[in-house]
Amino acid sequence: MASSVILVGLGLATVGFGARFVLRTMPTLGKKMAEAVNGIPKLDGKSLVNSKYYKGGFEPKMTKREASLILNISPNASSLKVKATYKKMMLVNHPDRGGSPYISAKLSEAKNLLDK
Repeated sequence: MASSVILVGLGLATVGFGARFVLRTMPTLGKKMAEAVNGIPKLDGKSLVNSKYYKGGFEPKMTKREASLILNISPNASSLKVKATYKKMMLVNHPDRGGSPYISAKLSEAKNLLDK
């Protein structure tokens, strides 16, 4: 009987100290949570401006600069480098493998322009 009274007393003391700890830390946790939510960056036009992707469409007539941007190589790259890069990109973008016919046509056009 005495041991069960002691266990009940210890249990109540544990619950009391736990509740006191939670009530004391709640205000600081609320402030930390508010700071964390305010620290999350918002998606707006300014954040999209700094994207790593090229902004702009294709030019009406492909230039050497545009062809080098498409193949992601130097405009003065060797013919072997152009062919190797073209082959690698066509393996990923070929229409028979689910790639876009438009993109593969642009890749071919870029290769032909830089291969001259």
